[in-house]
Amino acid sequence: MSVLKRIGRAPAVQQALGRVAGGYLRLVRATNRFTVEPADPDPWLDGLGPFIAGMWHGQHTMISFMRRPHDRIATIISRSADGNINTIALERMGVRVIRASGARGRAVRDVKAKGGAEGLRAMLRALKNGESVAFSADVPKVSRRCDAGILTLARFSGRPIVPVAVVTSRHLRLHSWDRACFGLPFGRGAMVFGTPIHVPRDVEPEAFEALRRAVEAEMNRVHDRAYTLVGRTDRVGNPA
Repeated sequence: MSVLKRIGRAPAVQQALGRVAGGYLRLVRATNRFTVEPADPDPWLDGLGPFIAGMWHGQHTMISFMRRPHDRIATIISRSADGNINTIALERMGVRVIRASGARGRAVRDVKAKGGAEGLRAMLRALKNGESVAFSADVPKVSRRCDAGILTLARFSGRPIVPVAVVTSRHLRLHSWDRACFGLPFGRGAMVFGTPIHVPRDVEPEAFEALRRAVEAEMNRVHDRAYTLVGRTDRVGNPA
């Protein structure tokens, strides 16, 4: 491990970086003029009760912007050292962070598997306790391909999946697998909530796959709609 990486993983350094990141997110939220769709969503969101906010991984840093003052929102971040800074930043934005692996792939089919099953149980508890859960829906390392994990969470919890996109017109885009975008201040923003999708407890495999495709399509739709609203049509049809 390099010297810089060791320094970056020191608890005091990560605390400082997390606080800076949280402050920066607040600046981005405060200085962008956000359009929300559907307009005046409060009655609609309140009527849903706790829900699963499905997002593409590349937008995970700004998903906290959807939180209203009275909302209780949780999300899941891995226990890796690299997740510590994100955890500190999101907690400063009022999001409760669950440290565990996400419910993905084989883990959602094997309840005895470590990591994914642990994360699934933690998110189920959060939903049962009235918290909405923000969940990155991508297949690991495959951008904009919906994984089974988010549908499994909806199936076992009985709560709807609501695809969500949060974007800003001014941003930095990384050359990572998820093409992550980090918002910049002083631009335009958009938050788009999609059509809720329910997954029945007794869903058959063919219907499950159809619902997975429906979630994927709706997440792509809100992603493209959000970028259209901020005038960045060059991002339409492209990963986060």
